[in-house]
Amino acid sequence: MSNSLNDISGHYRAILQGLGEDPEREGLQDTPMRAAKAMQFLTRGYQQDLNDLVNGAVFESTMDEMVVIQDIELYSMCEHHVLPFIGKCHIAYLPQGKVLGLSKFARIVDMYARRLQIQENLTRQIAEAVEQVTNAKGVAVVIEARHMCMMMRGVEKQNSSMKTSMMLGQFRKSQATRTEFLNLISNAR
Repeated sequence: MSNSLNDISGHYRAILQGLGEDPEREGLQDTPMRAAKAMQFLTRGYQQDLNDLVNGAVFESTMDEMVVIQDIELYSMCEHHVLPFIGKCHIAYLPQGKVLGLSKFARIVDMYARRLQIQENLTRQIAEAVEQVTNAKGVAVVIEARHMCMMMRGVEKQNSSMKTSMMLGQFRKSQATRTEFLNLISNAR
């Protein structure tokens, strides 16, 4: 076990005690370590690098029409309350001589989602990463998510969701391109 895992476990133990719980009771004896391992897993994006993740999976192609990858599920945690937000991500890009291997889009989403942050920044990070690795003429990202910090605490609004978008290159410049993407992701439902 790494020192950081032991440190995180110790902090969870202290949190349980601070809440008035007995970390020695049967149901909680292993909870600090389980919670520490879960947190390391849920934030593993900090240990990942975009270039290593893509691993050369960019291929020459004459495709120059819009490519859409839709409904990529995502799980992240907000930096304000360290509570989950859960949703889906839609990505489109206009290739310019190169295409990215399909599974890499999901891996890019996961890498950035597995960090503490806000949805607005997650949307931007994904779009900029796709643009960087593909050198596309344009990239569009839309994320739709439900935030536990709004559903389980605070205003407790169970049916609320948040949508964010980031349009780069031709998606920002051309209303027709943007509209085509938005129509494609809304008509498929």
